[in-house]
Amino acid sequence: MNSRLPFRGWPLAFVLLGACVSNAGNTPGPAPACDGPCQDAIALRAVREAMKTAYNRMLTGNDAGPQDETSPCPLGGQIHVFGSATSNAAQGATRVSLSYVFDRCKFASVDTEPTRNYSVTLTGTIAEDGTLAVQPTATTSLILKSDALDVAGSVGVPAVDYSAAACALAIGQNGNQLSGTLCGRVAGVTL
Repeated sequence: MNSRLPFRGWPLAFVLLGACVSNAGNTPGPAPACDGPCQDAIALRAVREAMKTAYNRMLTGNDAGPQDETSPCPLGGQIHVFGSATSNAAQGATRVSLSYVFDRCKFASVDTEPTRNYSVTLTGTIAEDGTLAVQPTATTSLILKSDALDVAGSVGVPAVDYSAAACALAIGQNGNQLSGTLCGRVAGVTL
């Protein structure tokens, strides 16, 4: 007499095999390409991060009041920042009215998040007016404006060529949210 019990898992095995076979052609494809609004959002991030890098490298630690600094950019070109910055220690904020003059200023960012990757060259002047938060008790609130800003390079992963020539920029920053227009197109990004 056969002391083995019959294998009763065959129906389950066929169901599992069928599930694997039925999904064989449905594997996810490559990530969709970054479309126009996605590209503008990354370019906007690049502009704001370039301004923040310039401020932190050139003005942090300066006395409050008039500012006028020129420096090479990290990857070539130069930037000139001038205007005024006054600190309010009680509020943990700095009031700024600054102009950033980019002259073929190159910036790049590499990140695991595809929409945080860029390699761009900036040329043009951006006016920054408002409040920079220094402490958690304050909120960054800025207006960024330019009559003619050039942004050229690549954005995203996979990298997509990006070019915006002589573009008007009108952006508001509230906390970590940027929104407004770039080249007449609605643009925004969360930093």
